[in-house]
Amino acid sequence: MFNFLFLVCLAPLLGFVILAFSRNRLSENAAAMIGVGTVGISALITLGLAIQFCTRPPAGDVFTQPLWQWLQVGNFAPRFALRLDGLSLTMLGVVTGVGFFIHLFASWYMRGDAAYARFFSYMNLFIASMLFLVLGDNLLFLYFGWEGVGLCSYLLIGFWYQDPANGAAARKAFVVTRIGDALMAIGLFWLYRDLGTLDIQQLILLAPPSSSSVIRVIA
Repeated sequence: MFNFLFLVCLAPLLGFVILAFSRNRLSENAAAMIGVGTVGISALITLGLAIQFCTRPPAGDVFTQPLWQWLQVGNFAPRFALRLDGLSLTMLGVVTGVGFFIHLFASWYMRGDAAYARFFSYMNLFIASMLFLVLGDNLLFLYFGWEGVGLCSYLLIGFWYQDPANGAAARKAFVVTRIGDALMAIGLFWLYRDLGTLDIQQLILLAPPSSSSVIRVIA
């Protein structure tokens, strides 16, 4: 069952792609089926993972699933990999479980809106980004999830952009989150410069003994 971990992220991501490229040609029922169904698949897989984690846990209570090696420049070789442990499983249940019920409610609440499918494309991308955020095993992958969440926040806040107040609120949220994103990116550069890795587990081991004032500032 643990080998299906990637499907938890893939299902809503595929839902986003389908809705984003076909939204003008889909009925409300089809859009709801894709939007709600893909998140429901993630929630069901998460339930299966939780049951197996409790009954037949992986070695060391941690399961890591490498997806692909992104690039390699000298010693810098970040990979996209998913890490499942007790904490990430808990957050996985919150994201997929609560996300599913939000999608289910929205499938009724948004009926009749001209941008019905567009709304669910944004919501599916938001769920996929949250899953990258909680499952990423290194800070670079986590950063991609963080950026996705920030983008989706902008899109959802300004969803009814015809109202100038909504557009202004979306722009304000975008600017504020970009400031935080820039500071986070600087922190990642400093961490790699001082500790030579962005792997979260290695950082946990390396950071406490470090006496670097930079590390303390980043923390």
